[in-house]
Amino acid sequence: MPHTLKVDLNCDLGESFGRYQLGFDEQVMDFITSANIACGFHAGDPATMRRTAELARRKKVAVGAHPGFPDLPGFGRRNMDVSAEEAYDLVLYQIGALDAFARREGLKLQHVKPHGALYNMAVGSAPLAEALVKATRDYDQGLIFVGLPLSEMENAARRFRVRFAAEVFADRTYQPDGSLTSRREAHAFVEDPTEAAARVVTMVREKRVQAVTGQWISIRADTICLHGDNPKAVSFIERIHKALKESGLEIAPLAHWLA
Repeated sequence: MPHTLKVDLNCDLGESFGRYQLGFDEQVMDFITSANIACGFHAGDPATMRRTAELARRKKVAVGAHPGFPDLPGFGRRNMDVSAEEAYDLVLYQIGALDAFARREGLKLQHVKPHGALYNMAVGSAPLAEALVKATRDYDQGLIFVGLPLSEMENAARRFRVRFAAEVFADRTYQPDGSLTSRREAHAFVEDPTEAAARVVTMVREKRVQAVTGQWISIRADTICLHGDNPKAVSFIERIHKALKESGLEIAPLAHWLA
């Protein structure tokens, strides 16, 4: 019997703060298998973390920490000059904070996925990537580290023997070197849900994606991300979920199948 291709579908959630609501967490959770929950630094707060963990338990969605820079006004998308030691402490602290709420719901953390500028800076910085991976490993050797394939994050995960999940983005475009197009540039986003769904299926099945230049580049997709603050998040995730199912792919949490 042929092996069924598996893929995880993740979304950044729990990014509201106080009385300010962001995203469509409850609707989106009906279609994803993994939730990256903000840990209170770039977004989120204790009450939001608790509610999001509780929602994930009810919806049977795997949970992971989504640590970012302490930058609420900039939503964690502005670069910060931090040492590797400072980055390690920031990430370890945030994993522990979310784990408290996950344990309250009887959940075990599945993964760690950095957010925003912290993620983007670690793509090309070996010292920063190593700090993030070591914080993940030191908290729990069984955690999966989610990051951009063929980056310093994947290199660090391999060096420190931490399971690595290669992430692709449904609503972002790619440069010829495999990096994401900067949010400041034109054509950084895929606006049409049907186009996004077709791109995602190609990335998973054919292991390639068309860059903004038109050329095809190789890519590996263990998990597909859609940003929860995307105004079209629900329509995107619903269309992508349907397209993956129709193409014969099995959608399942990373911990269920990633070696």
